[in-house]
Amino acid sequence: MTTGYVWNELYGWHHTGSYAGLLPPSLISQPYQHFESPESKQRFHSLVETSGLAKHLVRIDAVPATDEDILRAHTPEHLARIKSESALPKGGDAGDGTSPFGFQGFEIAALAAGGSIAALNAVLDGTVTNSYALVRPPGHHARPETGMGFCIFANASIAIKHAQAANPDLRVVTVDWDVHHGNGTQAVFYDDPSVLTISLHQDDLFPRDSGRITERGEGAGEGFAINVPLPAGTGNGGYLHAIHEVVIPAIRRFAPDVIVVPSGFDASAYDPLGRMSVTASGYRAMTRLLMDVAEEVCGGRIMMTHEGGYSPTYVPLCGVSVLSEMSGVPVDVIHEVYTGYDTMPEQVLSPWQSDAIAAARAAAQI
Repeated sequence: MTTGYVWNELYGWHHTGSYAGLLPPSLISQPYQHFESPESKQRFHSLVETSGLAKHLVRIDAVPATDEDILRAHTPEHLARIKSESALPKGGDAGDGTSPFGFQGFEIAALAAGGSIAALNAVLDGTVTNSYALVRPPGHHARPETGMGFCIFANASIAIKHAQAANPDLRVVTVDWDVHHGNGTQAVFYDDPSVLTISLHQDDLFPRDSGRITERGEGAGEGFAINVPLPAGTGNGGYLHAIHEVVIPAIRRFAPDVIVVPSGFDASAYDPLGRMSVTASGYRAMTRLLMDVAEEVCGGRIMMTHEGGYSPTYVPLCGVSVLSEMSGVPVDVIHEVYTGYDTMPEQVLSPWQSDAIAAARAAAQI
């Protein structure tokens, strides 16, 4: 088994300005940094290197996505606006007013989409068994007509569309475990029966009023969108139960050629933008479950592309734990100060979490 890995230093150069979290600097908002800063991703990559894991991974070079690639998932108007604002000295915004990017932000966003393309291609052509694209800016909130939620282009969707252009019969399942609803990926494929989108997320966090169990796709794609909105506070027990009860049966039923995971680590117990309690060991266990079902249905083919996660000190531990499981290389990076969270009460599946998962399963008709 071989694991591919994408990282480019320019991902750390994606500039989100001197925002104070989500607020632009003002007389009541002291300049600081945007929540979507380089820190968690650069530190993730640094730990891949210093842990020794890097030497066991197959490095995959990222090449910028072409306009043709981007236009398979986005409107010409969205692409043109991003290009135009990217040429401005101070850059622009992805589309919702809280997702800034700097000068030449288009070029880095295209490189992020291209990194996801390269990671998926490497899995599909057999260069590697699975792969992780540590890209930035993220992509799972970007809809065809606009960026939002710190996302400019829909990285995972662009990669899937690129692969399907070469192989129109390719069937894909996306399993989004970011704490926020994967609304952009869902929107791109909402009427497409060749892609089953699954999103596990904190109920009604972001975007608001999005990710309901009643959102099931439309037209030819009806029944090919599955949402699992989980109650705030859900930990490892709830997430693992959701994968057992909803994700794995749905994957088996759909029988994809490859599984794509928009991978956000903001469902962690330490994240400032979510209210979930997943730990690094929980992410490792979820990875193992997906690897097992992937081995069963699609030859082990999994591609993960990085999304959210805003704890600079904890995201690297989650990410390296996932990469360790994907590659089969044992790496222990969890300090004893963090291990206590694995036995906290919120790690146990609660009745209200079980009820929410049962409702999602029923809606998905599994």
